[in-house]
Amino acid sequence: MGANAILKSRMDELGLTQDELAGRMNTALAEITGRPGDVSARTVRNLLNGTSRRPIGRTCAALERVFGCPVEDLGFRAPRTMQHPQEGPVRRRAFIASATGTAASAVPFVVQRRAVGMSDVARAAAAMNALVEADDRQGGHTQLERDALKGRDGVLELQQRNAGERVRRALYALAAEYTAIAAWSCIDVRNLDQAQRHLNESTTYAGLSQDGPTAMRVWVTVSILASQRRNWPDALAAAQAAQATQEARRDPFFDSLGRVRVALAYAALGDSRDALRSLGSAQDAFAKACERQRPRWTAFYGPAELDHLGAIINGRSGRHAHAEAMAHRALAQIPSVFRRNRALATAQLALAQLHQGDAEQATATAANVFTIMDGDPLPGRMRTLIGDFHRDLFVMAPSTTYARDWADRLRAEWS
Repeated sequence: MGANAILKSRMDELGLTQDELAGRMNTALAEITGRPGDVSARTVRNLLNGTSRRPIGRTCAALERVFGCPVEDLGFRAPRTMQHPQEGPVRRRAFIASATGTAASAVPFVVQRRAVGMSDVARAAAAMNALVEADDRQGGHTQLERDALKGRDGVLELQQRNAGERVRRALYALAAEYTAIAAWSCIDVRNLDQAQRHLNESTTYAGLSQDGPTAMRVWVTVSILASQRRNWPDALAAAQAAQATQEARRDPFFDSLGRVRVALAYAALGDSRDALRSLGSAQDAFAKACERQRPRWTAFYGPAELDHLGAIINGRSGRHAHAEAMAHRALAQIPSVFRRNRALATAQLALAQLHQGDAEQATATAANVFTIMDGDPLPGRMRTLIGDFHRDLFVMAPSTTYARDWADRLRAEWS
């Protein structure tokens, strides 16, 4: 007598505990017979440990209803009265009547849609990761938003099917992440009102998921959106909420991510001392983070991105030489696949050089942004940054040849 590994595997696939399977079986019996079932967690335990290899008819009926397959496919031997190697609808109804003692005509058998398991979650996650990779290459764009919302709709459709609690939470986490991708895409193209609507929805799904990394992602995105609106108090509050999440308290990686967003908000509010202190804390926390599996969306955050954000914080704090050094360091580490991030860090380097008075070198650096993006349209967030550089350049050196050449290049790229 051995444990039923097949049943255990099917329960894991659906994310069902013993108590949850017992509840599902009782619900199935109520639907079939019209009377409450009496399956207990002990019954399920006996099914799992091999004590029950040939369950009674009622138990078999409930198992087949929950898992949508013959009990033989679950590692059991069916009673002789219900063995059905190739059963049709008529034979199925006859078995249910004999197994439960209730006429099939009294409670018609309802064919349920296939239950959802962790393999479905994995497929949906893989499709989501492909969208994250598209964002890494190109940045936010309208098609990315549409694809993300389509993915969200698919996940919510799965949510309507039969699934265990673990699977349901994972599906809500995916719905939150898909919607966050849509929001992020809108932020990148500067469609901020639409981004806010998506984030409101994503926050709801994140709460339902009870998933720490997902909550972290949503709060970070809320902080970024507030920053794009130049609502620095809200940006700070959202960053502090990210820093206070359970995931940030448990993992130095997420702690660092929350702290650096706090530093960015402090710098924008003109509080350089707290900004630099928070940046130092973010660097210290990141140094303590160990290698472990994390969601695909976190791949952007590493030493290079920390240096890139550090360049922004130092620039906002008036420490332009430090900003230039950190931007150089970031560009030496940002992988080529993260084209949008390389372009943004390049624009930060150009601003740091410009604010130190080296306008001609800064103009040459800024032109590299167009080369990095290689003909793709600049996302709206990047256009805003380039617009800041253009404005400051013409304040500092309006009549120079290189400034006029820059203006011509900018018009060509903008069109």
